[in-house]
Amino acid sequence: MKLETAHLEQARKVADAVLYEGYLLYPYHQSSQKNQARFQFGVLMPPAYQAIDPSEPSASQTECLVECADDAQVLVTVRFLQLQRRRVQQVQPGSGRIREVASLTVDGTEYTAWDEAIEREQQVSAEVSDLISDESGLTVQVEPGESAQDIVIASTGRVAGRLVRSWASIDGVIRLRAERTAGPYGALKLSVRIENHTLAGSPPMRREDGLTHALIAAHTLVWVPGGKFLSMTDPPEWAAPAVATCENIGTWPVLAGPPECQDLMLSSPVILYDHAEVAPESAGDLFDATEIDEILTLRTLALTDEEKRAARATDPKAAELMDRLDGMPPELFDRLHGAIRYLRSASGGGRRGDAGGDTADSAAGPDGALNDASNAAVPTAFTPGQPELGQPETPWWDPGADASVSPETDHVVIAGVRVARGSRVTMLPGARRADAQDLFLTGREATVQAVFYDVDGNVHVAVSPDRDDLADLQSSHGRYLYFSIDELKPAPSSSQQVPEHQEDPP
Repeated sequence: MKLETAHLEQARKVADAVLYEGYLLYPYHQSSQKNQARFQFGVLMPPAYQAIDPSEPSASQTECLVECADDAQVLVTVRFLQLQRRRVQQVQPGSGRIREVASLTVDGTEYTAWDEAIEREQQVSAEVSDLISDESGLTVQVEPGESAQDIVIASTGRVAGRLVRSWASIDGVIRLRAERTAGPYGALKLSVRIENHTLAGSPPMRREDGLTHALIAAHTLVWVPGGKFLSMTDPPEWAAPAVATCENIGTWPVLAGPPECQDLMLSSPVILYDHAEVAPESAGDLFDATEIDEILTLRTLALTDEEKRAARATDPKAAELMDRLDGMPPELFDRLHGAIRYLRSASGGGRRGDAGGDTADSAAGPDGALNDASNAAVPTAFTPGQPELGQPETPWWDPGADASVSPETDHVVIAGVRVARGSRVTMLPGARRADAQDLFLTGREATVQAVFYDVDGNVHVAVSPDRDDLADLQSSHGRYLYFSIDELKPAPSSSQQVPEHQEDPP
């Protein structure tokens, strides 16, 4: 049986983000220092490399729990990248002699030597009863090889050079085993271990040598049709002791696919959360999930023509990225800005300013666990009108959770004076909390814009400095300076005393 379900497409998109995380980083050309040390996640080196760097593993292990019958099928897909060396050869006109060169430009396109990567995938399946009685496994074997691509001058048809791509051998094994957990529930503890057994022709002396025989960004998709995986991040109470016995080495398993999908697990060298998904606003991969799509797109568009040319010459995926961003329509770029994630519905009337009816009450940008709309995951939206059991419909961190809190109308008492929006105060930045720039504000007057109470009950007063040319511009964007009440005092013009019986709001 092949690992194919309606939910697999979503899981594979997240898995692809893992596969290419860190593959190539902004500004995407090989002369960039951070592109000189690549492939940092999920790298399984050949065992001989342990002598060079014991911190680089040659195996990873996933252990997780699933509820299923003994006759259920376990289908495992292991995916990884293999390094592929790209060399450039130039054909000398007339003589036809071939020589290796660092780069070659033909018809305005530059070709350079570089380390690309090939996607590899191995699948293994077994019945649960067989895994309980004995370990099952699959040999992973990639033979060394080489391919050549001619570079032809369009106007003459003459071969000006060649791109030669070569890859080394990889030998490994995927091991599966299972056991029933103790207790009345009888969940299955499933183990998937990936081992690199490659014996290189000569001992690796540098990391670059080891990478030629490495499984890069190795991760696992596990499917048990009809089964139900248990969350390793938030397991049910009865399963917590069994989850604690699971040993995950170099990977972490999470529930994959949409929330209704229970039979699919993704085990990744990048820690994700359950049911992660790629942000729908993303037009394509940017390979750097620690960045937000909009920011990284703007940076890339700001590259000079020479830098873009160098990026295109570095890697075909970088060239595709440059072409995609250069031709991005304005409407697609607009989608990257200010996306809203509705996490849970809040029933009518609970939020200030609502006319009534259900209100989506929480906003989150397109960045999630991996912080990138391009290849990172974002929280999956809850079904409107169906809050989680045991949870309030309006979360504690939502301003709408407490209608009694209103930053624009709340006040605080400072030195016996009621201070609220519109009040004028003198700024006295605290010496322990202030930096050198804050100290320039000492003694200056400001106008209060809002009074905020955080979840711990602390007060934060937002102000705009008086006689500041930028204050109006910053206020229009909702940007203020924030002070605690011991860093402010009423300005001389503020004399609105609070009656003795009136207390500061809680």
